[in-house]
Amino acid sequence: MTETSAFSACPACNAAPLAASVARANSGGGETVLSLPNIHCAGCIRGVEGALLEVPGVKGARVNLSRKRVSIDAGPVEPEALVEVLAEAGYEAQVLDAAMVAAADTDAAGRQLLLRIAVAGFAMMNVMLFSVAVWSGASQATQHMFHWIAAGIAVPALFFSAQVFVTSAWGAVKHGRLNMDVPISLAIILATGLSVYETAAGGERVYFDAALSLTFFLLAGRYLDHRTRMAARSASQELSALESPRAVRVTDGAREHVNVADLAVGDEVLVSAGMRIPVDGTVIKGASDIDRALLTGESLAVAVAEGDALSAGEENISAPLHLRVTAVGEDTTLRRMAAMIETAENARSRYTALADRAAKVYAPVVHLLALVTFIGWIAWDGNIAHALNVAISVLIITCPCALGLAVPAVMTAATGRLFRKGLLVKDATALERLAEVDSVVFDKTGTLTTGRAVVDGAALSDDDMAVLASLADASEHPVSKAIAAALPGGLARVELTDVSEHPGKGVEAIWNGRRVRLGHGSWVGAEGSPAFAVDGQAPVVLPFTETLREGTGEMVARLKGEGVPMSVLSGDSAAATGRVAALLDIDDCAEVTPAEKVAEVERLRETGRKVLMVGDGLNDAAALRAAHASMSPASALDASRTASDIVILGQNLTEIPEAIFTARSARRRVLENFAIAAGYNCIAIPIAVLGHASPLAAAIAMSTSSITVLLNAMRLR
Repeated sequence: MTETSAFSACPACNAAPLAASVARANSGGGETVLSLPNIHCAGCIRGVEGALLEVPGVKGARVNLSRKRVSIDAGPVEPEALVEVLAEAGYEAQVLDAAMVAAADTDAAGRQLLLRIAVAGFAMMNVMLFSVAVWSGASQATQHMFHWIAAGIAVPALFFSAQVFVTSAWGAVKHGRLNMDVPISLAIILATGLSVYETAAGGERVYFDAALSLTFFLLAGRYLDHRTRMAARSASQELSALESPRAVRVTDGAREHVNVADLAVGDEVLVSAGMRIPVDGTVIKGASDIDRALLTGESLAVAVAEGDALSAGEENISAPLHLRVTAVGEDTTLRRMAAMIETAENARSRYTALADRAAKVYAPVVHLLALVTFIGWIAWDGNIAHALNVAISVLIITCPCALGLAVPAVMTAATGRLFRKGLLVKDATALERLAEVDSVVFDKTGTLTTGRAVVDGAALSDDDMAVLASLADASEHPVSKAIAAALPGGLARVELTDVSEHPGKGVEAIWNGRRVRLGHGSWVGAEGSPAFAVDGQAPVVLPFTETLREGTGEMVARLKGEGVPMSVLSGDSAAATGRVAALLDIDDCAEVTPAEKVAEVERLRETGRKVLMVGDGLNDAAALRAAHASMSPASALDASRTASDIVILGQNLTEIPEAIFTARSARRRVLENFAIAAGYNCIAIPIAVLGHASPLAAAIAMSTSSITVLLNAMRLR
């Protein structure tokens, strides 16, 4: 008999035979969450769940197609064993941190809001039925009974549903301050209290339906606000999602699966093809291709081999790699990037401070206005119930929610957009200052250009080659790195003492009592650059070919199109600097020392220019700090990256104009949000004070203004 394969609903779903054996751990259990990046359809769901349910110890498996994940009640089975089973079944899978996934997916606040909305809505509809009966002409006894029934429904519903506002308001008042929920809570309590009093006194008018409607619409607005914020998921959360929770540690040749939190610096880790790098490390065995797209925006895979450094979050594509761990936990590149992004998203810029001060002054003014309105209406018509109703509407309609959301929503959206473009905003006020930039100063070597050195071994002795290799290794300058890459493999290294790097000049050290130098020709004593010299010997010029960094021409063209003046300031020779500037059609260029570079930036600032400095070397650090805003490539020295406001994660410079334009757009969105909030209040407050807005209409208007501000901020995405 011939067996025929059953075809799945999509071509990618044809599964291979399932392996029978599954490795088990001695202990474990609980829920395991796996990522399934390549599932497509219902056939995939059946295939994945079927494969997993055949594994001894697996009690249940549920695939979420939209999230491309499977949650498994795995019992004692190791997650890695489940990954192997799915691989044999034809499905790529990766282990996710169940705790992290739960934290990200558990929207407890959203579910609570939905529940409170449901209770308020249900109670509102039922109370309105009784209100209709009363309005339609029910007699006094019937009317009184309906009021008590409405009270029985409304009071418990309001007690539960309005807790969101009352708890927040009480917390603020208890600490001697006012927040946005104080006027809302006061409005709901006053409307409910007045209605209970009227019911007990046998009055004709109650406001249970208005109080419930108010609560329902305010909660609906709060939930829409919550969902909008969730949609604008921060870039730091996206980075955290790249972390691998498990790793394979190799000890004396033996492999064991451990939690990443249990790894230490110096451990050896095996990263299989298709898995993410769990920690920062250096390759000690193997060669592969690395996908850095999610971290740096680079579209092409990068080849790595022994000695290359890798960062947590990068994906190993083609072959297994053995790494020596160099950083774990909060010290990894991934965690530091996430922390910097979170700092930028929560930045307190000048606009944030302005909004905070306005909201702080606004709250007591709102209460004073409501009190004056209440007193004024009593004096006008003597109707306390009507005066209280108008005062409640004023409290609601003047809530400063839109003002409070004006800045944070924009900052989160702008920072997330730039990160997705490969730009890491790491300073609190970077976007605000970047929006004001009107001129750009570039360093040349390592920023606008990349270089390739040519080392002539015939011109140097074996000892000189070893000294040159040791000096090149001791420097982080891009030219030194290019020279180190051009040297033959397997060169011996020598012991150097008193190694020092001189910004704008080069690196020097002592070898066998003799001073050795590698750097700028004029500093070394040669006619060209870069040059190498040993005391007592003639200096040797090392030919160096520069190429423009990817996207440099397009970047310059975009900035020129916007009328932004540019200049190139470099520690390299005037001729070399002029050649690069001519290639880019930049007229202003010069050979300068680090001090002269800072002086030029300060001169431009004194003339009223807001300078963006882009540089990568030790000689650029001071200029980066002196500039109005600054950027560095990810390949820059630590000093330069620390001094800069924004780090360019990829190799392409086309995102520099994108950063400037996004910052300007963010500034416009902030000002537009302030205008929306101010315009809303100018229109809404007089309407409420004059008694033309019911509490229900006030709630709808206030929620609409907040959502409008959030949607305007989301335009940045």
